[in-house]
Amino acid sequence: MTNPFRTARAELVAAWLLATIPLPLLFFEWTHRWEEDPTVAPALWWPVLASPVLAAVVAAGQPRRRGPAGVALAVAVSTLVTAVLLAASLAFFRWVAPLAGDARWGRALLGGLALAVVGALIGYAAGARLTQRARPASRRGYLVGCLAVVFGALLAQSAVRLGAEGSTVGEHPREYGGTGPYAAPAGRVAVPAPGAYAVFGVGDAPAGADCRLTGDGATVRADDPVSVPPGGYGGDAATFAWIASVRVPAAGEWAMSCRSSDPQASYVLGDEPRVRGAAGTLIHWPVGVIWLLGALPGLLIAVRTARRRRAARRTGGRAVADGPGRLAEAGVAGRGEVGEPGSVTAGS
Repeated sequence: MTNPFRTARAELVAAWLLATIPLPLLFFEWTHRWEEDPTVAPALWWPVLASPVLAAVVAAGQPRRRGPAGVALAVAVSTLVTAVLLAASLAFFRWVAPLAGDARWGRALLGGLALAVVGALIGYAAGARLTQRARPASRRGYLVGCLAVVFGALLAQSAVRLGAEGSTVGEHPREYGGTGPYAAPAGRVAVPAPGAYAVFGVGDAPAGADCRLTGDGATVRADDPVSVPPGGYGGDAATFAWIASVRVPAAGEWAMSCRSSDPQASYVLGDEPRVRGAAGTLIHWPVGVIWLLGALPGLLIAVRTARRRRAARRTGGRAVADGPGRLAEAGVAGRGEVGEPGSVTAGS
């Protein structure tokens, strides 16, 4: 059986990022009530438990070398690759979306590496049963890349949104009034001091509303949109999503109006949530940039597929083994000569 893991490097990165960053947040979202906040310790179990699987897959695609030195080299390479990706996932929950609760970061890293060594040994042993042979890149690589682009873009936005919600600290924002059926009195807000305030959409209110405050002979517009609106704010009566910020120049009463695609939508003015970590900045980035970041693994898959297919065409339709010391699959004949028709090179 041909070893499918020798050229699936970009696919492995995409699968790892999917399984260890957005999936823990989405799983918590699907299995808990909206008012419950995710904690960091359960989220770290995902990359730690995924480490031996990644190491096993990487080790299964390593070249076969005789003796203990060959096994040690394959395990070391697999563990190093796993360590880099494990550290990236842990860094997301440490600095990008620092969720509530305490975690033993050192133990998580060391535990993941220990499991990676075990997984690498198992994967290397299993890989010995597979034929180490490079094959021409299939057009299916483009399909996998396109799917990874779409899901990566959407899940990157979800990871930023859920990460920001889980990284919000403090009490729920205080309300100062608003506009729409939810607000009472509708169209009036009373702010206690000048400064920056948040505009929240109530329930399913559209995020792209044009909100303005008018009072004391001045009109201010909510011109700092939150491109990836975090939700989960509010109370039992309704949930709020932070859609924009507005800077109010003076305390007192202001008239508030919002224009959106839904004339029945409600919006309220309140204190800005305090979001820790880089997620507090990422929610203000253009959505297109967030999508592009999530689509990068899928784009890498498509680029590698195109490169391998182009290299195969240059060698007369035969595959090229990727990686260090790669050999064109001109072939190894039964007696070990290179370049005879129909032969195959054992890739490294």
